[in-house]
Amino acid sequence: MKHLFALCISLLLFTVANSQSAILGGPMLGTVELRTAKIWCEVSPQTTGVAISYKKAGSSEAMKTIKYKGSLLNDFNPVTFYLTGLDFNTRYQYEISAVASHKVETKGGFFTTTDLWQYRKNFPDFTFIMGSCSYFNEPKFDRLYSEFINPRTPATPYGYDSSILETMAKEKAAFNLWLGDNWYAREVDYHSEWGLNYRASVTRRLPVLQNLLKNMPQYAIWDDHDYGPNNADKSYIFKNKALEVFRNYWANPSYGDGQEGTYTKFSYVDVDFFLMDARWFRSNDFLPDSVNGKPNPDKRMWGAKQMEWLKNALKGSLANFKVIVTGSQTLNPASPFDCLQSYPIEFNELMDFLKNEKINGVLFFTGDRHHSEVIKYERPGTYALFDVTSSPLTSGVGKVGGAELNNPARVPGTLVEAQNYARVTVSGAPRQRVMKVEFLGLKGEKLGDWSVKETDLR
Repeated sequence: MKHLFALCISLLLFTVANSQSAILGGPMLGTVELRTAKIWCEVSPQTTGVAISYKKAGSSEAMKTIKYKGSLLNDFNPVTFYLTGLDFNTRYQYEISAVASHKVETKGGFFTTTDLWQYRKNFPDFTFIMGSCSYFNEPKFDRLYSEFINPRTPATPYGYDSSILETMAKEKAAFNLWLGDNWYAREVDYHSEWGLNYRASVTRRLPVLQNLLKNMPQYAIWDDHDYGPNNADKSYIFKNKALEVFRNYWANPSYGDGQEGTYTKFSYVDVDFFLMDARWFRSNDFLPDSVNGKPNPDKRMWGAKQMEWLKNALKGSLANFKVIVTGSQTLNPASPFDCLQSYPIEFNELMDFLKNEKINGVLFFTGDRHHSEVIKYERPGTYALFDVTSSPLTSGVGKVGGAELNNPARVPGTLVEAQNYARVTVSGAPRQRVMKVEFLGLKGEKLGDWSVKETDLR
């Protein structure tokens, strides 16, 4: 019954999402800083003009207006507005207006710029949320049969109850962090440029997403399913188009070096987030890990350019917590799937760098696995590392088995085999900061938790 309910909801969502409207998706808050903000939306192919107006919430001043000067009247029309000259720690209201068929449609919301606390106040406490793996059923293009059982047996719909996104939207969170597989490209999508745009666009229009998108800033990395085919690597022939789609449908601070990759960094209070790209530079998973008993130098997940960027960014970070965010797990020795340890040339390079340069405060946030857990990795002579995996949001749930069933590296009490998202709270006095992770279910019920002190990561 649960899967039938999910299928019916998905049918309804796609019917509504494809109804006529000038503003098809959004508004969505992107990166919001001290004096700037990015706000995204998508408008219909019939839209001839779109603009944003904004002012300080509750003020009597006239709204400032920015008209979009980019291309419209295309099959897909994602639009990002960049608001500048704002005041810090200030609440703003905004309205997006789109003109189609001589009719004006308006949607709006609010956002608050970040506070200038540095050298003025103690670290503020804050909360954010995160998750990965969002699959929404579209029966016309979904799997008809399971490849793992009798081919005549109908497959269970892969998309589960999407109401978890409405639960997330009610969180009083500073931002939401998408950990990859944020939509799922299918066979009809990833063989063409048009298809990649279609999957991003039709997913972004879903009504169940809209409150989450506009209620808090959104940051994102990608993994294979929102990059291209399953387990896609640097050989994917539409990788350049996939990058364009990612840049058009998210509003991150930046994207790689401007030409390659999606990696970037943002900071919030005393936490630095290093958003890694685990696909653009990635070698194929099936290349051997080792050659002649030594790590294979040709098998890389992040690539030399991105690794060099990460090491410099970590060395320069003064944050209490330095979070490396990447699509695949990093520290799980029992994982039967792709993991940074399966790319030993890079894994060893990073481990040596962290130890030799005495980089404090490092931990990993990952997705992909369709279950949540915290993995602990002991390092002789220095502090242990942790990998917090949060998955899935709306896609199928994966049960651990084999060597993972009683994984000695898993922190006891952290395995969650159900739909969930993570709420992360950073709190405490200076030099006593604590990061607490709670895994929460469909209605926000707690399914597991874990915490780490900044002093544990030194």
